[in-house]
Amino acid sequence: MLIWEIVRVALDAIRSNKLRSFLTMLGIIIGIAAVITMVALGQGAQKAVEAQIASLGTNVLTVRPGQGWFHGVRSGDARLTMDDATLLQRDGPEGLKVAPQMENSSQVQFQHTNANMRVVGTTPDYPVINHYGLDLGRFFSDKENEGRRRVVVLGGAVPAVLNSTASQLLGQQVSIGNVPFDVIGVLHEKGSTGFFNDDEQIYIPITTARFRVMGSDRIRSIDVEAPETMSQPVAMMDLEEILRRAHKLRPGQDNDFWISDRAQLLGTRQETTQTFTYLLAGIALVSLLVGGIGIMNIMLVSVTERTREIGLRKALGATRKAVLTQFLLEALVLCLAGGILGIALGGGGAAILSSAAGWNVDVSAEAIGLAVVFSLTIGLFFGLWPARRAARLEPIVALRHE
Repeated sequence: MLIWEIVRVALDAIRSNKLRSFLTMLGIIIGIAAVITMVALGQGAQKAVEAQIASLGTNVLTVRPGQGWFHGVRSGDARLTMDDATLLQRDGPEGLKVAPQMENSSQVQFQHTNANMRVVGTTPDYPVINHYGLDLGRFFSDKENEGRRRVVVLGGAVPAVLNSTASQLLGQQVSIGNVPFDVIGVLHEKGSTGFFNDDEQIYIPITTARFRVMGSDRIRSIDVEAPETMSQPVAMMDLEEILRRAHKLRPGQDNDFWISDRAQLLGTRQETTQTFTYLLAGIALVSLLVGGIGIMNIMLVSVTERTREIGLRKALGATRKAVLTQFLLEALVLCLAGGILGIALGGGGAAILSSAAGWNVDVSAEAIGLAVVFSLTIGLFFGLWPARRAARLEPIVALRHE
């Protein structure tokens, strides 16, 4: 039989049993759609994490208070103060940017709306170090920080929390714990990067926070941006040396603070989301495997039903190779058609999740290409046994089959 005649016969066999052909493809359709959707979710989450962490600045170190220990014995609660931030700025390398942060939760009120928010006291270098842009207005200045001025910069999501807009809030007063503050700016919204949404914070000068709001010099963390000419390990060693000397830690005594590198954080989050993507894809591949087994079962039933037809074709001169090719083509066409429909369904499902739930999705060309390859591979693998079984039938035995 000529190859085009084999293709025509295979397609005619599929068209003659439309419902069974569709039900056969259904497992592949669901499997491919699940793979496309799960991979799109995983890749979308990974890109979102990369963008959010990168927007915080990968060349930034963060110093946080740790636990004081000496030879395995707890030596009391560790703390960071404004003196630590001042020493880092004074004794650190030239070009070092330092932004200490003091934090507390307070009731914030605007007109008839109030909400509990995190109030962060910091310095004018904070938006520079953390790569924050402004939607409206400006950030407070060194002079306003030194003068303990009652000015506030709102996170990008705060206007919505206060049932207002950025333009309506700019220039108005909000109350922080019954203390009025002038709104001088609204930051650009960056999105949540963890359990807390930094866009729902408000920022005030750290001296104002220390003396007028919180009444303490204890700070939550210190963000430090090293000069571009200095490597991260060297910067971490310099910061550690300054703080150990300031905290009077003896040789062999553990640090009562810890320094984290955001570049390492980015790498860890990337590995986590990548593992998450592989896990989702693996779960979806199980349904694809089930679909392949379904195709093999249906093809075996088809061979049994068409035994006399196979015997007749062989009696008329069809070779084993021609029969093998015909049944293999049927399996490949079913899987390829199911794969194409699955890609469309998976892409549509990803788009619906993106618009309805607001999830980040990314349907890549690589995922579509892999889906097509998987479809053809499954058709070839699971269709080979039924095709070989049909090709090995003896004409006389097949013609006698009832």
